[in-house]
Amino acid sequence: MTTSTTLPVQAIDELIVDALRHRVGKDERAAKPHDWYTATVYALRDHVIDRWMESTRRTYSEGAKRVYYLSLEFLIGRLLRDAMTNLDLASALERALSKHGFDLSELGELEPDAALGNGGLGRLAACFMESLASLDIPAYGYGIRYVNGMFRQRIVDGWQLELPETWLSHGNPWEFDRRESAYRIGFGGEVVSKGDGVTWHPAELVEASAVDTPVVGWRGKRVNTLRLWTAHALDPIKLDAFNAGDHVGALEGEARAASLVRVLYPADSTPAGQELRLRQEYFFSAASIQDILRRHVQHHGAVHTLPDKAAIQLNDTHPAVAVAELMRLLVDDHGLEFDDALAITRKTIAYTNHTLLPEALESWPLPLFERLLPRHMQIIYAINSRVLREARRSGLDDAAVAAISLIDEGGERRVRMANLAFTGAHSVNGVAALHTELMKQTVFHDLHTLYPDRINNKTNGVTPRRWLMQCNPGLTGVIRDAIGDAFLDDAEQLQALNALAGDKALGERIAEVKRSNKVALAAHLRDLTGIRLDPDALFDVQIKRIHEYKRQLLNLVETVALYDQIRSHPERDWVPRVKIFGGKAAPTYHNAKLIIKLANDIARRVNTDPSVAGLLKVVFVPNYNVTLAERIIPAADLSEQISTAGMEASGTGNMKFALNGALTIGTLDGANIEIKDRVGDDNIVIFGMTAEEVAERRAGGYDPRAVIEGSYELRQAVEAIAHGVFSPDDKDRYAGLMGGIYDHDWFMVAADFDSYAAAQRDVDARWLDQAGWRKAAIHNIANVGWFSSDRTIAEYARDIWGVL
Repeated sequence: MTTSTTLPVQAIDELIVDALRHRVGKDERAAKPHDWYTATVYALRDHVIDRWMESTRRTYSEGAKRVYYLSLEFLIGRLLRDAMTNLDLASALERALSKHGFDLSELGELEPDAALGNGGLGRLAACFMESLASLDIPAYGYGIRYVNGMFRQRIVDGWQLELPETWLSHGNPWEFDRRESAYRIGFGGEVVSKGDGVTWHPAELVEASAVDTPVVGWRGKRVNTLRLWTAHALDPIKLDAFNAGDHVGALEGEARAASLVRVLYPADSTPAGQELRLRQEYFFSAASIQDILRRHVQHHGAVHTLPDKAAIQLNDTHPAVAVAELMRLLVDDHGLEFDDALAITRKTIAYTNHTLLPEALESWPLPLFERLLPRHMQIIYAINSRVLREARRSGLDDAAVAAISLIDEGGERRVRMANLAFTGAHSVNGVAALHTELMKQTVFHDLHTLYPDRINNKTNGVTPRRWLMQCNPGLTGVIRDAIGDAFLDDAEQLQALNALAGDKALGERIAEVKRSNKVALAAHLRDLTGIRLDPDALFDVQIKRIHEYKRQLLNLVETVALYDQIRSHPERDWVPRVKIFGGKAAPTYHNAKLIIKLANDIARRVNTDPSVAGLLKVVFVPNYNVTLAERIIPAADLSEQISTAGMEASGTGNMKFALNGALTIGTLDGANIEIKDRVGDDNIVIFGMTAEEVAERRAGGYDPRAVIEGSYELRQAVEAIAHGVFSPDDKDRYAGLMGGIYDHDWFMVAADFDSYAAAQRDVDARWLDQAGWRKAAIHNIANVGWFSSDRTIAEYARDIWGVL
């Protein structure tokens, strides 16, 4: 359903002024910019609400099946530009505000980034929610309304300092409290017999209360709901304790409940941290499943029809406990036989895996799990007994049966959440072709043998509305002039640019837009960091979560080697480069935080060295988030996608950069392989070992010390870092980090270094041929429309959810 959303400027103006007066409570003459921003959101929101209600009524009247997307993260960024673009109201809003002397883009800068996620997992969830609405698929997203997010990153003397996010300090005009959607969530206690069944009596109860945010689809086709849970104690204050003088203790219950929604990914290096993580995951999963089941029973009656009306997608293992929670409700509350409940659960639930890293496949100490969720532990044992008997009947050996088990019996007994998700779902998908095949061969090898039809691939995608049209309007305008508007509704229509890749005038126009974006980014980064950047240099960008497998360290070691080469050979025709890094390290991840410090130490040395002035700059951008990505990606010339082959599930940054005309330097990992297949070998720079070669190297007695000694540039760079050249205040600061490369080099930094360095010099040669570079950039833009999240969601809808 597509309808016009355009409103006259005068009508928009009246809506804004009315909201300013009657909802913000300010006269036009006294109102400050933040008042006008809030009034603008309210005015736009009113228009959204009408469509939201119409979408909901239509879903009920049609008896449509809904998709329920459970994710611990939703990295939605700012919503004003997203909503007004998708409703085609940006121009009217801009003109209405200009009558009052305000610039819409400047007011938009007052909107904080919603601190509801950290990396690719959360941003993918946000793209999927927008595409679900754009494809007119009824859906709810379920997550947690984090008060303080993960953290706000500040760089102090080069070190990451974690501070709380304060995005809700002035409220959030986009959200709606839904007090009627509140559920009691239990922890601990005991399970007692009751007739032919059992009853769980939790020792502790908290209330989960819903807060809804509308998600607007392209052209206002549909508005779906992002439902986030907040937590409260049943008794916010113990008055008897308070009146007895224990003023702090009287608030303990509320503080304990509030801890569930304070921080994303609380550090789990302590038993208390592990318990909070598990409590968080159960809290949001249980509230979501109760809400889904309540809605189904209210509108459709018997729970037996749940798979016909609900498709529940688990975004990674965080909500895996939803399998046990749905089973509990079906068996204990609705009286189903266990096997009937399991059949319904499996038909309803599907699971997306996002990692091959064993440490990221969540598992919980069994005593902790059983203490917090005793009934769920019983259910997991019961599911496990059925799965293991099935495995025995199929002829699997003892090792395979042990690997399939939902309980890891080796050493400390642990509950394997990925195995629970796998065995409790009808579909298990990977997020890139290579990742899916590696799932079958590695982490889920034995489960795949038992259930050979369950694993499927759904290569990730990104929404072209935010990651092209909104963040890069200049490029969007050039493309519209070149090939028309069809790509606005179908990103794969960008392929029409292939025929124009050699057009000199088009290449020059795209290059002009790129330079303009680089000028804007350089100005922003100068304000942010104080570092001056040359917009005519090659902008070489690696922005993503800091992790050793993503190999920011490889990039930094090569930066040091390049620095040495420029100083040693000033006579060469070096390509001026700006190395841009950004990303957060988990607070307890020592090596990742050390990598951030190294990036800043290298920047401090390189940026003040006159011998490389104009040829090399390094900048670490603090507090990387969606809004910064929207500034950086359109300005990037080179996209660093250099993870150790076989370790990145997919990546979505690679897609965003290519869509904005950056060339990729990368390994044959994740979605890089499919990007290469789409854009062509001549339009991407591939280096390094394959996943198979990495596995063989690890198994065959790899000696990284010999590799380092055999590479002059690598040895010089590693020794310089290890011996304190970049850390004169603490010469041993990086000895351990470099020692890891010498001793085991699990992430193959040394093994891939020479190939990576050669690939970077190939990039230099390509850059010097600007006509060829522009042609390659156009081919990238033209051929990555397939990586739209609209295509991904359509595949989920058709193959997994049954809603298209």
